[in-house]
Amino acid sequence: MSTEAGKVQAQREAYGLTLAKLGEEQPEVVVLDADVSKSTRTTYFAEKFPERFFNFGIAEQNMMAAAAGMAACGLIPFVNTFSFLATFRAADQFWTSVVYPGLNVKVAASYGGVSDSYDGPTHQSITDIAWVRSLPNLVVVVPADAVEVEKALPVLARYPGPVWLRLARVATPIINGDEFQFHLGRAVVYREGRDVALIGCGVILYRVLAAARLLEDEGIRATVLSISTLKPLDKMAIIDAARQTGAIVTCEEHNVLGGLGAAVCETVCDVYPVPVTRLGFCDTFAESGGYDELLDKYGLSIEMIAETAKKMVQIKLKQGG
Repeated sequence: MSTEAGKVQAQREAYGLTLAKLGEEQPEVVVLDADVSKSTRTTYFAEKFPERFFNFGIAEQNMMAAAAGMAACGLIPFVNTFSFLATFRAADQFWTSVVYPGLNVKVAASYGGVSDSYDGPTHQSITDIAWVRSLPNLVVVVPADAVEVEKALPVLARYPGPVWLRLARVATPIINGDEFQFHLGRAVVYREGRDVALIGCGVILYRVLAAARLLEDEGIRATVLSISTLKPLDKMAIIDAARQTGAIVTCEEHNVLGGLGAAVCETVCDVYPVPVTRLGFCDTFAESGGYDELLDKYGLSIEMIAETAKKMVQIKLKQGG
């Protein structure tokens, strides 16, 4: 996949524009928002289809329950609010009214990770993936850039069941070209190497790719694997990476407990055990500050990813790998 040099776009912007286009193609699509439509970019849909747009105010629990009712009537509701609100404030309604009965509700959990950086830990979502990936029969998607959001949305709209889609607030580099195709449940290999595997999810994948380029300058060839679908998980892609490289570094804008790193460890432990190091928030809250500065401070800098990969190569060699 090719990167468009210098181009950045926020996932929420791509989501809002694509959702409005989806509304033209699928009259069953309705949009629910909790008084943050300017932030979630559902204003684009509201302007085109005001009769299919519902603002529930600051009432996320009611919104989630109403979405369940709409889905039961044959509509395709897209529920929109910040991730920490969709995941935890409306947790009971999401769990019992949407996921348990398997209703066709799509939850767009915006401002994921620490992308709402200046609002601090109360608005940052670094534990959301851990909870939603534990819910049975729920599809969990964490796209790598705005292009993947655009390509994924029609696929998720056609999927006949509950979906949780994590979106970032900030504008991040575009890493996919127009030729990119999203396949639900399939990982994407961006680079291939035999020394170490770098596995990432979400918008920090651009940092993972940059770390792989640093490693290449030092003669270390890294496989880069993007796991944008956390459920259903592409276990074979992870196992193949483990077999080919013998060492793995996972990178996620999330607590290292329960997220991508945990999913990768569970997979290789069951089938093909290799050394794994998890980079992310080490069981700690972040703080208020600049987005890039927070990622750097909490161990997700490009240099830290590269240095960790080099250490993993050494561990593998000591173990005879």
